[in-house]
Amino acid sequence: MDLTAHRAVIRKSAEEQERIADLFRLIPSRGDRALDAGAWDGYLAARLTERYDHVIALDLNAPTVDHERVECVQGDITALTYPDDSFDLVLCTEVLEHVPSRLLPLACAELARVARRDLIVGVPFRQDLRLGQTTCGQCGHRNPPWGHVNSFTLERLRGLFPGLRVEATSYVGRRSGTNALAAAVTDLAGNPRGTYQQEEGCLTCGAELVRPAWRPTTKALAALGVVLQAPTGWLRRNQPGWVHVHFVKG
Repeated sequence: MDLTAHRAVIRKSAEEQERIADLFRLIPSRGDRALDAGAWDGYLAARLTERYDHVIALDLNAPTVDHERVECVQGDITALTYPDDSFDLVLCTEVLEHVPSRLLPLACAELARVARRDLIVGVPFRQDLRLGQTTCGQCGHRNPPWGHVNSFTLERLRGLFPGLRVEATSYVGRRSGTNALAAAVTDLAGNPRGTYQQEEGCLTCGAELVRPAWRPTTKALAALGVVLQAPTGWLRRNQPGWVHVHFVKG
């Protein structure tokens, strides 16, 4: 499956549509200019044209969006080139979990700076980064699932946007977890159940992540890891997967 088709499948999933619907419940009904910071495939940027007259779709690689009111831009959220208060709405979802921790405060400050009033942020909620880890076949280093390098609570997210008022908070989806013993056994197996379908490569060497072969020892250890994880998964079965926060400036 090519990259475009893979992204389309993700967007059409019931879980993803639920998450998007929850985001749009927080987004103001009308406005002039909006920034989709970390636009990925541009899907949300195109949806924002239903409410905003002009939308900037910004990512490290400029998205491709076939819409006359969407401007596709290459950019970095840690160094935005727009003046203060440039956008009626700034939307940033599925982004901050990927930003290196040392740059996270800078990225958040930039998002707040260019927002005129409304800033909506969506991040994974209390994600256990041990669950779904991958092991690089090139360098042997372990990687967090989906290239996520940050885990968030509501308190941490609020602390990253000092001076902004929380207008609304919403939770959506479900997320499981693991424990130290299950994670250690799964690591020993080479993490064959990890998120190898992700676009992100190894965070250490940049190589493409490829699922290891299912050898008898791998299968046995992976199965044991699933058994050991089960109690933790049951205890966390009702934990939300995402937290969406509507911040207001001023």
